[in-house]
Amino acid sequence: MVRRINKPMHPTVEMILEYVYILIGSALIAVSFNIFLLPNRVASGGVSGISTILHATLGWQPAYVQWAFNIPLFIAGVVLLGKQFGVKTLVGTIFLPFVVYLTKDIEPATHDPLLGSLFGGIGVGVGLGIVFRGKASTGGTDLAAQIIHKFTGLSLGKCVILIDGFIVLTAAIVFDIERALYALIGLFVTSKTIDFVQVGFGYSKMAMIITNKEEEVREAILHKINRGVTKMSGYGGYTEHERPILMCVVEQTEFTKLKQLVKSIDPSAFVIVMDAAEVLGEGFKRA
Repeated sequence: MVRRINKPMHPTVEMILEYVYILIGSALIAVSFNIFLLPNRVASGGVSGISTILHATLGWQPAYVQWAFNIPLFIAGVVLLGKQFGVKTLVGTIFLPFVVYLTKDIEPATHDPLLGSLFGGIGVGVGLGIVFRGKASTGGTDLAAQIIHKFTGLSLGKCVILIDGFIVLTAAIVFDIERALYALIGLFVTSKTIDFVQVGFGYSKMAMIITNKEEEVREAILHKINRGVTKMSGYGGYTEHERPILMCVVEQTEFTKLKQLVKSIDPSAFVIVMDAAEVLGEGFKRA
């Protein structure tokens, strides 16, 4: 069996790549905002949602509104929460509104608010996922949520929901209930898209196998499927006898072969199967 060793990326190359992620992700968010969300008045949370509302009511340029919120929030975050945000978050905080300004005259992709919320949510979600891969954020209400979390004790998730909920509620008052519902669709699609970008579409399977023929099963997995196996000890809840447990992770395409293999060796084996969203290490993707 040939084992491929992944060489670690040089720190300088890795840092440059992270900044590239931030710039590409921020640009994608900005373009999605201008061609999908803003023209359809979909204020799906965050500083971009605030800028959508203020653009519709007062005619203020969204890029200026985003800078006006993002930069003070970044400064407040550094002062109140420490310097963990760093230069990369500042880059995203400034660059995103800059691209919003550069692309402000671009033609809308659609004037259907449902399509705008769906594809705008996808575009923003992909962009944010790429920025997160660069180990940064675009600032905005994420920083506000962390500040509220620190001084109120509310969970970070609740703080984000409170802020985004307030923005969506404001959109319902300023526009109408229908626009607020589109905004909720956009928020939902964005969150799901971020998950897909972060963990990918290729789910693996983790199997926990309890069998009386653990040595035969272990050998078969190692040599016939070419996957590693971890052997653990467990105790029967009824018998209190020690029982070995085999744990292994396989690709989706290998799972059927694993089931057939275990069944052919021990038809009475007890197998628990779970989805593994992201697997890092030998034989899978590199961190």
